[in-house]
Amino acid sequence: MLSVSDLVDLQTLSESVELEFKLAQGAEGKGKLPEDFWRTYSAMANTRGGYVVLGVREKKGIFIIEGISDIAIVTKQLFDTVNNKKKVNVNLLTEHSVQIINLDNKSIIVIEIPAARREQKPVYLNNQPMTETYIRRHEGDCHCSEEQIKRMLAEQVEDSRDDRILVGFNFSDIDQDSLRAYRNLFAIAKPQHPWLELELIDLFWNIGGWRKNRQSGEEGVTLAGILMFGSWSAIQEAVPNYFVDYRERDDVQPDSRWIDRIYPDGSWSGNIFDFFRRTYRKLITDLKVPFELQDGIRLDETKVHEAIREALVNTLVHADYTGRSSILVVRRPDLFGFRNPGLMRIPPDIAVKGGESDCRNRRMHQMFLMIGAGERAGSGVPKIMSGWKWANLRTPKLYEKTEPSEQTLLELSMISLVSQEVTERLNVLFGQRFYQLDELERMIVITTATEGWVNHERVCQLTTRHSRDVTLAFPKLVDKGFLIASGEKRDKSYSLPGMALPSPEEVFANALSSSSGLTHSVQDLTHSANNLTHSDPVLADSHHRRDEHGRFISHLLDKPFIDDLDELSIEFREMLEALTAPARKQRRLDTEVMEQLLVRLCDGHYLSVAVMEILLGRKAQSIRQNYLKPMVDSKQLKLAFPNKPNSPRQGYTLISFPD
Repeated sequence: MLSVSDLVDLQTLSESVELEFKLAQGAEGKGKLPEDFWRTYSAMANTRGGYVVLGVREKKGIFIIEGISDIAIVTKQLFDTVNNKKKVNVNLLTEHSVQIINLDNKSIIVIEIPAARREQKPVYLNNQPMTETYIRRHEGDCHCSEEQIKRMLAEQVEDSRDDRILVGFNFSDIDQDSLRAYRNLFAIAKPQHPWLELELIDLFWNIGGWRKNRQSGEEGVTLAGILMFGSWSAIQEAVPNYFVDYRERDDVQPDSRWIDRIYPDGSWSGNIFDFFRRTYRKLITDLKVPFELQDGIRLDETKVHEAIREALVNTLVHADYTGRSSILVVRRPDLFGFRNPGLMRIPPDIAVKGGESDCRNRRMHQMFLMIGAGERAGSGVPKIMSGWKWANLRTPKLYEKTEPSEQTLLELSMISLVSQEVTERLNVLFGQRFYQLDELERMIVITTATEGWVNHERVCQLTTRHSRDVTLAFPKLVDKGFLIASGEKRDKSYSLPGMALPSPEEVFANALSSSSGLTHSVQDLTHSANNLTHSDPVLADSHHRRDEHGRFISHLLDKPFIDDLDELSIEFREMLEALTAPARKQRRLDTEVMEQLLVRLCDGHYLSVAVMEILLGRKAQSIRQNYLKPMVDSKQLKLAFPNKPNSPRQGYTLISFPD
């Protein structure tokens, strides 16, 4: 458990993990465990864990220590209830989960709620799994959908999701050409292996494509066999949501059209093995990587090639093929992007360190290992990280999204860790003062200059230093003039002086006024080098205008902004009104329906809440709290002004995985 000894530690928690403050005073003011604690317990256990602090009032990042008079009463209530199966189905707490802390001569309680293991989920209340199961969304406790609960139950009982025998499928559903191509690669990787002498169907059996259940006597093709080598029609019948997609673009703009694409179009099998072969060749074509020699011979394959191959295999073998999202692989000049349906079974921060593994599709993983693709359990993500570090490229980003569907994303940036442009910028801004910083402080400043902004979570991804050290480093850098802070708690971010994110006042100021800010182009997956390019004040007026639809255009924003319906062209406004007609006609819409409507509404531009209020026929506050905040938190939408989250002129736009 993280030691909490002072307010700095509370600040560290508030910037790095899920954190909930509750007064726990009770009617008499001596202390009582709040009833809503158990919703938070369920929600944190079903997500990634977190901390609940009892006896502290928190408001806008300021902590007020109220204390708890009778600690014994509250702790007894806690352990009596958590061991009551009628209240909560799983007890995740031990005596080490609770800390009694004395701050300002008052006692508070810090409770660490660990994330439940896959086998323990869902964690629910009152013997009602379908109605009393919660997850965390934007620092709030929300009911799980029926689909999410069913997925937890499936993950609970199936160690390997692809081990299932498919009734009604047989060897005729297997694409023979795919299986022969696999045997050829198997022969190259293991030329002396005895399975190479087997008939094709026997090889298929031995690698896990066919299985017999010894207890029931049932036997047949496994899900792994169909996914890896099946025909397109067989895959569609076995896994209706299945879809694989590779897209390549020749520039970094998120709305540019792809120049090459691989997807099941009827010209090839559409199975995982053939997708892997076709996609990997595309990913490494003309790959610009550092020159490397071994024993005087240039290596055709470097650690970057290995990292890309591992990233692709990881995406395929960890995917939840019952999920709604597709497998998506993107190649852009500045990055490689990988998306798979389903959250990670091992939390991202643990996966990065390595040593632990819980592969969702173990038979498929073993099939890839047999042909020399993929790493042994628990070492895949560290190999990706080390390959990028070897090439002196920016540290990869591994993260999850829960809305609109559960997804895992990996971004491999092709931008150098410290480019010449960044070095020159830092020299201009700080001179020799920069080199007087310690290693952690220099890393924070370099990352901020490279990526445009940084926060506590991002720095913790890049360093093995304790999160408390990161928390203490930020105010020091602010005091020294290296960083500018914006936002609060987990929304707090930092930028370089003169590179602060644009404010609504700057964007919507008189178009003829000059701008002293820097152009800030926010990309869906990474920040471009244009973040470091000064805009020309002389040209400021030419960068504020309206496009053919009447949307506001500013050089400080990466997309058009719809700020006023009356400024829009008649055709464009009618299109938006037709799109949102269901919301105006029906006072109650399912959350999923409204979120999908917002996805379409915010695609391709920023949209102000004032405009949404008119189009959707809902109060602005209701739209923000019920839809926009959760969708921003889940990285489905992004803010036009992330440093001013509560601005009345805030705009929202869709974050799409680059396509």
